[in-house]
Amino acid sequence: MATGRKNGVYSGISAELSASMRTGWADTERRDLTPDPQAPYAAARRSALSACFPGERLVVPSGNLKVRSNDDPYPFRPYSGYVHMTGDRARDGALVLEPRADGGHDAYCYQLPRDSRTDDEFWTGPSAELWMGRRASLAEAERVLGLPCRDVRAAADDLAAVRGVPTRIVRGIDPALESAVDTDAERDAALEEALCDLRAVKDDWEIGELRAAVDATVRGFTDVVGELSRAVATSERWIEGTFFRRARLEGNAVGYGTIAAAGEHATIMHWTDNDGPVRPGDLLLLDAGVEGRTLYTADVTRTLPVSGTFTPVQRQVYDAVHAAQEAGFAAVRPGAAYRDFHEAAQRHLAEQLVAWGFVEGPAERAYELGLQRRFTMAGTGHMLGLDVHDCAQARTEAYVDGVLEPGMVLTVEPGLYFQPDDLTVPEEWRGIGVRIEDDLLVTADGHENLSAGLPRSADEVEAWMARCAG
Repeated sequence: MATGRKNGVYSGISAELSASMRTGWADTERRDLTPDPQAPYAAARRSALSACFPGERLVVPSGNLKVRSNDDPYPFRPYSGYVHMTGDRARDGALVLEPRADGGHDAYCYQLPRDSRTDDEFWTGPSAELWMGRRASLAEAERVLGLPCRDVRAAADDLAAVRGVPTRIVRGIDPALESAVDTDAERDAALEEALCDLRAVKDDWEIGELRAAVDATVRGFTDVVGELSRAVATSERWIEGTFFRRARLEGNAVGYGTIAAAGEHATIMHWTDNDGPVRPGDLLLLDAGVEGRTLYTADVTRTLPVSGTFTPVQRQVYDAVHAAQEAGFAAVRPGAAYRDFHEAAQRHLAEQLVAWGFVEGPAERAYELGLQRRFTMAGTGHMLGLDVHDCAQARTEAYVDGVLEPGMVLTVEPGLYFQPDDLTVPEEWRGIGVRIEDDLLVTADGHENLSAGLPRSADEVEAWMARCAG
């Protein structure tokens, strides 16, 4: 890619070429930019973070590009805490909150600026714009983000030069910045906890972004159903590719690795190989979400009969999962314990498994012992936002031991999975996996199912598939 590589075909740059490359370029500075709509919301988030750590310097890096194979970088995804606090999605950046005497903070953002055309860096360097694409200038970034911006190439030296100020940094994101500050791992962990805590309740702007991601996801599922016949002729990869096309068309990418699991693959919780056959008579478990261009993601699952109609046993399992999801839905409301929706769904599944004779009862005993977990595997949901499993490092007392508040967004996704080699269930049940997952917004008086655009009951699913196919 750039000159100076070990096996490059060019041995150097002539003076004439260097001079030619430095001249004849138009002024492309954008002076018509306005603040991003997210900017005032990000400012409010920074104020909330500032209040958590008066008198301390806070460093929140965005992360760096990583190379997969020589010149081929992995797709870059910035650290979610940085995105939430700035609205920025650039690599090699960092947010710094510098403490003031009044207990507040001054915020500024380090950015990788545009390459100068006065040397050869812009077309030969490791991050050369002619190779990687145009970046925002510092002035452009300031106008969009509403933050003072500085050259990130000076960040490590700037941070190291300031001594005697208590500092916290989010670890594991940017090694160079991490080595420039003298911090304590336990105190640093509290910064990441706070960043996650502050993402739990979404503001109006975030809720709008999540709605858009879910709506695009609904269209992606509809695309898949319309192309199921082509998947039967190929493999699960057709399903994965069909959904990915929608994700790239309407968003940034997929929010996580798509699970396109047909047949017995549906019993594997995180099946992402997506290389198996799609057979008539089998179920397809599709767990997928569009990540919008602002990086908020949906997370939806539907289990679909490939032939368009459930078999009696498939419907029996599906109806049980649907009823469990209904029980979970009923427990999602402000003031309820976070665990309530999980426990409601799991209790229902335990009762059903006892009724079928697959778990020894009574049902309350089975639930208390967790015996249903042989067939349910996972919890019933999680927070959703910038990460598919959002707020993962939040304080336990603020998450799983906390209470639901308006503005929280979470998934409700019970499932039953009968492994193909499980001899404790009848043969016709083996290899059946069913999960139904929706994205719920906690409202002032209950909840709203953001993914209600997709059918949930068995009858609705069959009717929807018939319409899409026809």
